[in-house]
Amino acid sequence: MNAKFFGKTTAIAAAAAMMMSMAACSGGSMDDSNSSAGAASGNTITLGSITTNSGTAAAYGEAELKGFKLAISEINAKGGLNGKKIKLESMDDKGDATEASNAFNKLAGDSNVLAVLGPTISSTTAAVAPLADQSKLPAIAPAATSDSIATGGYLFRTCFKDSYQGEIAAKFAAETLKVKKVAVLYGTGDPYSSGVGKAFAAAAKKAGLDVVDEENSSSADDTEYSSQLQKIQASGAEFLYAPYYYSVAGPYIIPQARALGYKGYVMGPDGYDGLKLTGDKSQYDKVLYTTHYSPDDTSNTKVQDFIKSYKKANNNQEPNTFTALAYDSVYMFKQAYDKAGKNATREQVRNAISGMSFSGVTGKFTLDKKGSPNKSVIVLELKDGKPTYRTTIQPSTK
Repeated sequence: MNAKFFGKTTAIAAAAAMMMSMAACSGGSMDDSNSSAGAASGNTITLGSITTNSGTAAAYGEAELKGFKLAISEINAKGGLNGKKIKLESMDDKGDATEASNAFNKLAGDSNVLAVLGPTISSTTAAVAPLADQSKLPAIAPAATSDSIATGGYLFRTCFKDSYQGEIAAKFAAETLKVKKVAVLYGTGDPYSSGVGKAFAAAAKKAGLDVVDEENSSSADDTEYSSQLQKIQASGAEFLYAPYYYSVAGPYIIPQARALGYKGYVMGPDGYDGLKLTGDKSQYDKVLYTTHYSPDDTSNTKVQDFIKSYKKANNNQEPNTFTALAYDSVYMFKQAYDKAGKNATREQVRNAISGMSFSGVTGKFTLDKKGSPNKSVIVLELKDGKPTYRTTIQPSTK
């Protein structure tokens, strides 16, 4: 999401996931030769969680853990699930694929664990995906956005995929901003930047927009983009889609575009969250980005209740996107468990998650056959340098 290590999964992890992945990655029921494995017996239901609570991505994992705990405390306060209280068994993967794999295998070996929440980032989630299939232990990843993760077997996600943001941005440009000429700039050396950028370009053409220029950089870490931006400015583009990270788009791409005279819209994905600003704030006018959650979203009645509950439990602190996604992940499990029944097995929980329709703090969605949500997306627009809620884009009906 909003940092390179978030995920924008590594080729090593993705390759490992592909080598280990089992064939069953479509929706529908999964047969389990041992149907009693992981059955919800006794007076408690054990949920495992694997989050990054140390290292460079620790802030993400800590935010998720708070979301898990809040949702579980709410459910337990209302009597639990069919009278059974939820117990959380949390583990720290330190942002490392091997640590995540070891943690998952440990949880899978505990017959009391009915499902796993996490991991946090895409590289660790890619490593866990094939293990979920092999052990037949369902997992719900709140925020692992990489397209390369093999999902839909026993691993599902709460967040939308990277490429989905590019498609939504094209829809927003065509239907809401009603621009005609668009350009795209992305880093070819970064899977996140290039994946989202290419998805935007394809969707823009499909939507009837005139893609007047497609530019790229060798990486997503460059600090100089003037040559590409000069071509974009000369192309007559009214809208620039530049899927980079907050640390690059904010201090480099946007100011350099404005310095060259570009006055049109600039839009990016959730990597713009926490956008670093420099110089005159007015140069960030007409800058927008897609994300999963906004505290200012008045179209979703669940948002304010969530914020109120979180503040009460966390000394009046504000929840963030990771917390909201994690919170929804627990309620996805609750919905699946309620459907599966009082003494549900891991397999039955998995089958109840597959293809589910869900309404939560981060929007309404239905899981596709690959276990990813086709969901509503928040668009934020910078006003006086501050991200402000612009709209919620509902998914296209197919």
